[in-house]
Amino acid sequence: MMPAFTYQGGIAASLPLANIDTDKILPAAFLKTITRHGLGSALFHAMRYDEEGQERSDFVLNQEPWRRASTLIALENFGCGSSREHAPWSLVDFGIRVIIAPSFADIFYNNCFKNGLLPIILEPQAVEAWMQAAKIAATATLKVDLPNQTLTGAIGTMAFAIPADRKRTLLLGLDDISESEPLFDDISRFEARRNYVSPDIPLELTR
Repeated sequence: MMPAFTYQGGIAASLPLANIDTDKILPAAFLKTITRHGLGSALFHAMRYDEEGQERSDFVLNQEPWRRASTLIALENFGCGSSREHAPWSLVDFGIRVIIAPSFADIFYNNCFKNGLLPIILEPQAVEAWMQAAKIAATATLKVDLPNQTLTGAIGTMAFAIPADRKRTLLLGLDDISESEPLFDDISRFEARRNYVSPDIPLELTR
């Protein structure tokens, strides 16, 4: 199970870059771990830290109040590159639960939902408007209402679209394993029958 997502209120951070690939989100050096915890400190590592491991003061997530951001606003094709699932893990571990962009790489987009992260696709003009508001501390607060599919902040309230099945899994906190749990008995019966018939012969050939 994942934490259910219903409402999210907090600071939005602006990252006005296109084609942010998964290696920028989380470099390959941090892929050795199999746990989802602790990766937030490595998020955007090359952009957040210098060669000596010190924070770069000009990077948005190293500044107040954006170091406490729960929403990230970026440009098109966010999450392109390799399919590493560690990338959404690092975002969630940092505290990011929402990403707003004009478009996402397909695999990254799907991985977001599997890890309790809400990717919101908006028109470029709308993304730009929220991005400008997020650049100013006084107007950087953004509220996300998933049940009603709305964003509310300094520029008003705006609706967003999301596939119904994706919305359901986020609201219920279901990942792929949780979705499969109601079918475990059926799966076990199928596997037992298949092994009884023959482990080497496709089941359809025994009917």
